[in-house]
Formats: sequence, C-alpha cells, structure tokens
Amino acid sequence: MDPFDAGAGGILRQPKAVWATAGASVVAFMGIGLVDPILPSIAKGLDASAGQVSLLFTSYFLITALAMLVTGFVSSRIGGRRTLLLGLAFVVVFAGLAGTSDTVGQLVGYRAGWGLGNALFVSTALAVIVGAAAGGSAAAILLYESALGLGMACGPLLGALLGDASWRYPFFGTAFLMAIGFLCITVFLKEQPKPARKTSLLDPIRALGHGGLASAAVSAFFYNYTFFTVLAFTPFVLNMTPYKSGAVFFAWGVLLAVFSVLVAPRMQRRFGSLKVLGGSLVLLAADVLVLGYGNHTAAIVCTILSGAFIGVNNTVYTELALGVSDAPRPVASAGYNFVRWFAAAAAPYFAPKIEEWTDVHIPFVVAAVTALLGAVVVVVRRRALTLPHSRLRSSGGTPIAEELEPKHASEDSVTVFAN
Repeated sequence: MDPFDAGAGGILRQPKAVWATAGASVVAFMGIGLVDPILPSIAKGLDASAGQVSLLFTSYFLITALAMLVTGFVSSRIGGRRTLLLGLAFVVVFAGLAGTSDTVGQLVGYRAGWGLGNALFVSTALAVIVGAAAGGSAAAILLYESALGLGMACGPLLGALLGDASWRYPFFGTAFLMAIGFLCITVFLKEQPKPARKTSLLDPIRALGHGGLASAAVSAFFYNYTFFTVLAFTPFVLNMTPYKSGAVFFAWGVLLAVFSVLVAPRMQRRFGSLKVLGGSLVLLAADVLVLGYGNHTAAIVCTILSGAFIGVNNTVYTELALGVSDAPRPVASAGYNFVRWFAAAAAPYFAPKIEEWTDVHIPFVVAAVTALLGAVVVVVRRRALTLPHSRLRSSGGTPIAEELEPKHASEDSVTVFAN
C-alpha cells in the first residue's frame, strides 16, 4: 500500500491530534536551522567570534541530549499532553528571551533552555504520532520525517526573511509560532491515561544494553557529527548574505524532506535498510570532502546535495532506533537520542576550533572521517542491527518497524484521543 494513499490508513488521513502534533513538530524542527543564515549577523551584532556563536548549537544540543534521560520519566508521570505543553511553554519563553539578548553568553544560555523544551516536546511528539497515527508505525515515521524535513527546510528560510531586518526577529517569530502550536495542542489533543508502567531515569541507559540499539546509537553519533558540521560550520565558510544563505539551506532542506519521505523508503525496499544506510554515509563523506576543498560554487552545490544523504540517513536511523530492540519505543528513542545528540553538541564547538588550529579544510576532513566511521559500525554490527522478526512486517520485501500488539500499547507508546 502507498503510505501517501488518502484512504484509510494512509499518511494523509490522520486524526486532528496527529496533525496538531505534527504541525507543532514542524516549528520545533524549524528552530534547529533557524539560526543558520543569521550566524554571521549574530556574530557581528554581538561582537562575537564564529566559535562563540557556534555555541548556540552546542548549548542547545548538549541540554537536549541530557534531557533525553528525563523526558520519559516526566511523560510517564504527568502524561503525554502535559509534557508536550510543558516543552512548548519552555520554547516560547526561551526563544522569546533569546531575542532580547545583549551578549552572546545570554543567547547561549537561553538556547540551552530552548533545548530543554525542545527535548521534552520532540521526544514525546514522536511517541504521540507513532501511537495515534493511522496506518501503523510506517506511516507514523514517514509523517514524523515529513515534519522534520519541512521544518529543517523552512527554518533557514524564516531565519533569512526575518533576520535580514534584525537577527533578533527570527527568535521572536519562533516564539510566536510555538505559541500557536501550544494552542493547537491544547484544543485538539485530549488528555490521555498515564502509562501503566512509569519510566525511570535509568531506563534509557538500560535500553542501550541491547547490542542493536547501542550500535545504531554509536553509528548515529558519528553521523550526527558530520550532519552538524554541515549545518553549523558551513554558513561561515559560504559567507553569504542571510537571504542567499537561507536560500541555500532551504534547498538543502527540500532535498532532505524529499529523500527522507519519498526516496528512502523506495531504496530500502529495493536494496535493504543497512545497505542503503552504509552507502549513503559513504556518499555523504565524499560530499563533505568536496565541500571543504572545492571552490565557492562547489561548496554551495555540495551543501545542498548533502541534504539528500542526510534525509536518507535520518529515515533509516529513526526506523532502526524504534524497531531494533524490544524496549518500548519512547525508551529506545530516548536512549538512542541521548547518545547521538552529544555529537550534535560537539561538532559546532570543535569545527571552528579545528579551523583555528589548522585551516578551513580540515573540519570537513574530520566530518568525512566520522561519516565513514558511522558506515563502518553499520558494516561490522550488521547482524546486531537486523530488525527482529517479532517487530517486523514485510513491505515490498523489506522489513520495517511495526506496531506492537494492542495489549502492549500502554507500555510502548503514548495513547492519544482526537477530537
């Protein structure tokens, strides 16, 4: 069945609660790439270096990684709806405060608070979408990846449009959009019963004891270093106006969305998930090498092209994280994200440092190496990364993550009731 079929079970036919959550997720993911086109403007406006401004990503993702240990603990006690609203409230407050910053230190601090809110929201949103989406987890993952791709594409565009007037406006714009998301969740997502089993703070760590999930997390850690070198460091290399930089990363985000939602599933059915992931990581490594050593035009083309490989990788990694172990999906997702987001925090910090120590090319050499290391983990640990038959179904010959039986629903996902 085509997941985009508007019939019953298709990705386009979903409860209002799912669309409200997905819409708010788009804005949440916009916040990641929002600052890309305005990084040079922020550096100029706050009299900061590239390394200092890159800490906007580091503080954001460091707190996001640590918060992954808390999200399941919180949501299993206060419920998914309240956790979503709490996360959105944090983002609204700290995104608004970020726009009032007078120093780069204040801005970095406010981005940390923003990261906490985003972690609470995004991790719970995935569980809500998987638990409530019609068409099973295959449609849910595609819907989540669609929200991710659209948000990553529109974030730089919004940042460029608002940031051309002032670097502060994109932060105020995000706060406003997330406030709308808060209202939509309030209206369309009804309160749900709390899970029968409360999640402890150590459950995500225990989940990583599964060899397959740990392998997926380690491979994703290396991949995310490459991903966020492109996202956080490339704007300084391109050195373009906010409009031009926004256009480049908008095109990058469009490719990310198209390849994550349309191309990756077809490639998986034809070649298998692990072959697709390994091949995509190798191609990404080659792409960032050309980005680092090519001329300005080549750097622009390779930046945009990297979105295709990143889109494929995101889809396959998400599927592996949710399906490779027997841990409940929210717990498995939290453990997986706890590991990989540390690389998203590290890359924006180390890339400018490496440039200072060497030259502008070497950060991309390091990024290429980490992408290859991610591929090596996939090859070496391919047996552990094979999804277990108990959580698979066949779709055109390719195994994909499947929902657990209804009797496990309270343990495995956040149950939602739509208006």
